[in-house]
Amino acid sequence: MSATASPVAASSADAQALPAAGSSFYTAMRLLPAERRDAMYAVYAFCRAVDDVADDGGAREVRAAELDRWRADIDALYAGKPPARVQALVGPVKTYGLKRQDFQDVIDGMAMDAVEDIVAPSEQKLDLYCDRVASAVGRLSVRIFGMEEADGIKLAWHQGRALQLTNILRDIDEDAERGRLYLPLEKFQAVGLQNPTPQSALAHPRLAEVCAGVAAEAEEHYRTTWEIIRRNPRSATKAARLMAAAYHLYLDAVVKRGWTAPRTRVKPSKLSLIGVALRHGIV
Repeated sequence: MSATASPVAASSADAQALPAAGSSFYTAMRLLPAERRDAMYAVYAFCRAVDDVADDGGAREVRAAELDRWRADIDALYAGKPPARVQALVGPVKTYGLKRQDFQDVIDGMAMDAVEDIVAPSEQKLDLYCDRVASAVGRLSVRIFGMEEADGIKLAWHQGRALQLTNILRDIDEDAERGRLYLPLEKFQAVGLQNPTPQSALAHPRLAEVCAGVAAEAEEHYRTTWEIIRRNPRSATKAARLMAAAYHLYLDAVVKRGWTAPRTRVKPSKLSLIGVALRHGIV
């Protein structure tokens, strides 16, 4: 997606501004009332645009400069002078009290990918990355969903990390092809690999132990996510519960598949995804 022709300024009916039909995100957002759904599509389009800047493969200095322009655009939005490409965020910011810092955190998360290829980050850096690229999106989302503030922020914290760790485990081979490795350094050092590269990490005989440790952390975040969801009104948590249930299917699938090469790309069955949609899409 070209950052210079961002879909953020488009209506939610514009195909470019919509998540892929059939995706967990698309299905979850379809559960929302129209106004909240349109607000989520505007946030999604913003996230897609800045993510594409980080991942487009261009010169790092060009990507950094474009992310700086996005930062300036968000600042202008909150100063009451929104450029055209963030115009669709004006209504959601006003209606749902979306926070400027959360948008900036998302950009900062994408910048972590743009300035360098992340390889075996420290646990602390990985947690910061998850917070910026996932939990910050969650903080924007729970306000649109209508959740109570304190539990909404807690949900964003835990669910963002659960989903992002699931993504990392699902995508280890694809990430390695791009020169990236998001599994944490300390877990590799614990199994005897002091300076992992994407290639040496995925070929290591104790990779399964590293992945199992990350999967256990994801499971704990899912557990807390569900605790928060269950104590809040279903009307404000329908989208969150569908996302949690759908993504947990991916975690189950990669754990069941295991970590021995060659690793096939996992995808839950259509039947299981339909079951999740039926269970969590009904009031």
